[in-house]
Amino acid sequence: MKRALLIGEGAEVRNLAKSLQATSAVHLSGVFTTDKVLQKWAQSHQLQLFHDESALHTCPVDVFIANANQVHSLAKEHWSFEQAWDLIYKSLDSSTIVEAALNAIQDGIITVDRSCRVVFMNEAASKMAGLCSNVTYGASIHTLLPSSGLPRVIETATPEYHQMHTFANGTTIVTTRVPLFKGEECAGAIAIFKDVTEARQLGEQLTDLKSIQTMLEAIIHSSNDAISVVDENGFGLLINPAYTRMTGLEKEDIIGKPATADISEGDSMHMHVLKTKKAVRGARLKLGPKKRDVIVNVAPIIVDDTLKGSVGIIHDVSELTVLTQQLRKAKQRLASLEAKYSFEEIVGASPEMRVAIEQAKLGATTSLPILLLGETGTGKELFAHAIHHESERYEQPFIRVNCAALSETLLESELFGYEAGAFSGAHRQGKRGLFEEADGGSLFLDEVGELSPTTQAKLLRVLQEKEFVRVGGTKPIPIDVRIIAATNVNLQKAIACKQFREDLYYRLSKLPIQIPALRERKGDLPLLVQHLLQKLNADYGYQVQAIVPNIMKKMAQYHWPGNVRELENILARSMIYTEAGARHLSHVDLPGEGKVIRDALPVDFDGNGTKTLKEFLSENEKNYIATVLKEVNGVKTEAAKKLDISVRSLYYKMEKHHLE
Repeated sequence: MKRALLIGEGAEVRNLAKSLQATSAVHLSGVFTTDKVLQKWAQSHQLQLFHDESALHTCPVDVFIANANQVHSLAKEHWSFEQAWDLIYKSLDSSTIVEAALNAIQDGIITVDRSCRVVFMNEAASKMAGLCSNVTYGASIHTLLPSSGLPRVIETATPEYHQMHTFANGTTIVTTRVPLFKGEECAGAIAIFKDVTEARQLGEQLTDLKSIQTMLEAIIHSSNDAISVVDENGFGLLINPAYTRMTGLEKEDIIGKPATADISEGDSMHMHVLKTKKAVRGARLKLGPKKRDVIVNVAPIIVDDTLKGSVGIIHDVSELTVLTQQLRKAKQRLASLEAKYSFEEIVGASPEMRVAIEQAKLGATTSLPILLLGETGTGKELFAHAIHHESERYEQPFIRVNCAALSETLLESELFGYEAGAFSGAHRQGKRGLFEEADGGSLFLDEVGELSPTTQAKLLRVLQEKEFVRVGGTKPIPIDVRIIAATNVNLQKAIACKQFREDLYYRLSKLPIQIPALRERKGDLPLLVQHLLQKLNADYGYQVQAIVPNIMKKMAQYHWPGNVRELENILARSMIYTEAGARHLSHVDLPGEGKVIRDALPVDFDGNGTKTLKEFLSENEKNYIATVLKEVNGVKTEAAKKLDISVRSLYYKMEKHHLE
């Protein structure tokens, strides 16, 4: 700010002194005058007074403001005219000096007389008000600036300090208005103001930024994802409550601390991102005192091409693991409810097989119960899948249950479900049965010939009434389920032996389909072998394309008691022992090769054929299970391992043969 010395006397100089004192454009350092009134005013405002030339030369000022005539008369009294001439910058008169000084400052100044006509308006004021400076002098302030407060100041003779005002052109100012006196009479007024439009806009922007900051902080704090933010130097700026919950670290542990402060194991991804200015995704770390295993995604914060820090989003791996497990279970559940195979995957061109396939396709178009008959390993389950896949129920559940693998009590609760408290160990909420799960779809009952009489009776009611009752319940539950049953048991003989209900048989066998044994369709062997080789190649990573002709001839002579399942097992076993990269199978081990079948029979075999095959197998099964149980001292788990069956199946067979 310029330091000024005012030189002169009289009313004009006194008014000028008051104006200069009110402005912030120059600093009035002192007054050189003989005017007693001006001297008294200067003393009241603590301004320095000068009376002689020597003192004037020592005054630390930047500009002199004076009336030329007054300086000339003072010069005659106090110093030579030449000295005074130098002090007022040669030939400049007072009006030129004042106008130059006031136009040089950035504050706006407007002075009006008693009649509210403009006496002076500097260039800054004209610019702020949007006026042309050459038409302002002598014009009424009411015309130039209708909203001006100067007329009010003249009328009230009361100064107004630091008032906000907005011109018609939108410029906002802070103004101070002061009345000017000539003696005791108000002779006009002066307004000194500063443009604060930009400052106001900056203030509004600052307010908006604070609002945005508050909103962003609220969003970050409400997020369930843990968030960490650091500055460009890697010092913590912000964490949210989710971060604290996950790591156990509070704000005082992170804010202002290095980015490595929260890491238990691993490298700081914040520091890596700050160094490379590139985002990192899926990094594994351990955070906090509990060493929480987490995955972090970190990205740089860049503003106007300048790196300002980085932000990290942190996921607890344990939560992801739970979700993954749930997804896997859901997929498994869906897979268990879907049919995996279609008729296109049933291999066979023999007349017997074509008849079975055509019957199955016909059955798929109805909702009748279907009974699949055939030996073990002929592909009954494959047919059941294909029938459901081809039916109108293909989008509904396909539920499978092996009736021989479960005990009577367990099978009943699995099929029909149970109510809460139905038996000891029952789930509190009860359980839905497989019939309920299959509602609208198909229920495949494999080994249906092994059902107990009690379960057969309940199944018969389901087929007749289209409803069932949960174990421990009384309320009938209606269902719409198509039954596909399968068995390798001769049900006609089982009916004769009172082991299977005749009425249930007729309910199930509305559409019986006999699936031929492999020995009855050996013409399909080449097709089956080729199909199974492709499947096994995919499973084991081999490239076997065919079997040598003499091996195929030997396989055609084999009886195949295990049917297609046995064929697949033999091919798989042979492939395992084949050299890597081999294109042909040159050796296949067939059971009983080179042995007389009669030699493999137990010594108590009844050669007269008085026993049926089922009776013979059942009796020998009972004897063998009893022998194994004796060897392991009755330990069921050990016996099941030696027999290569489940413990549940062992219990069922023991109950069946009345073994304790």
